[in-house]
Amino acid sequence: MSFRTLNRRAALALAATPLLASLSLPALAQGTWPDKLIKLVVPFPAGGPTDTASRIVGQKLGERLGQAVIVDNRPGASGSIGASQVIKSPADGYTLMTLATPTLLAPHLFRKSGYDSSKDFAPVAMLYDLPIVVVVNPLLLPEVTDLPKLVAYAKQQKGAVNYTSAGTGSFGHLSMELLKQMAGFDMQHVPYKGSAPAITDTIGGQVPVMFADLVAALPHIQAGKLRAIAVGSPRRIASLPQVKTVSEQGFNGYEAVSWGGIVAPVGTPQPVIERIAKEVKLILEDKQVQDKMAGAGALPHFEPPAQFGERIRQDYQRWGQIIRDKGISQD
Repeated sequence: MSFRTLNRRAALALAATPLLASLSLPALAQGTWPDKLIKLVVPFPAGGPTDTASRIVGQKLGERLGQAVIVDNRPGASGSIGASQVIKSPADGYTLMTLATPTLLAPHLFRKSGYDSSKDFAPVAMLYDLPIVVVVNPLLLPEVTDLPKLVAYAKQQKGAVNYTSAGTGSFGHLSMELLKQMAGFDMQHVPYKGSAPAITDTIGGQVPVMFADLVAALPHIQAGKLRAIAVGSPRRIASLPQVKTVSEQGFNGYEAVSWGGIVAPVGTPQPVIERIAKEVKLILEDKQVQDKMAGAGALPHFEPPAQFGERIRQDYQRWGQIIRDKGISQD
């Protein structure tokens, strides 16, 4: 072999080295994933239904993958603080996040959120629904036993009736605004900072109506301190089987469901996403997992990446339009 031929082959080999490296490293990463612990960011404080559901699923996911899955709470600004950090993380399958409805909608409510929920996350798997329910104080509104009666009463009072929610831009607030728009009536929103104080004052009679998280309202409904007159989901809820949906009560097409699911930074390898989704599906089919999540107020509901991604896009657009139409902001 001539010296010129040897040099030519060596040059070709060197030129190909970056290409070979770029092809082999992702393949290696996918083939060996996971080989270290996985971080599941929860952009809310510890103790709520999103945090609890994430810990239940995270523990089981770690067991199935053979690597620890640790929950990292990064609360603030409806989850936008944690979300803005996650989108900047390496897209290697070792950083995940539980995206819940407040974080989904935060970019519409906070101008400086730093992300677009419909574009900046790779959908992995939906985990749960968080049902919401319209409740009234039965002492203040003894005749209001269903949704049509509330609408009729509100119309009669010509907008003088107050309602409350967990806060400005909360899902309960947006859900009632959508209902008002569809049903053609008006009530005045009295926002609180969280579900607990809002429910306390609804029970106490300061505000007669609330669109509440079921997990917070259910004990008071069962105790007779609040009356449930409608649920926002498209189907009735097992814990309140006698309470009709909004759609069943004459407002066809109404649907308001808060939810949570796992997302990853954009660019996370698709085989990794598919593997996590497969494991999550099996985890959510476990009866013990279902019972634990339901006990925290999170009803297990699996959707694979493509379906979950479509839900993210649709809800981001749909509720964003309500926020813009009503001029709602948290800035």
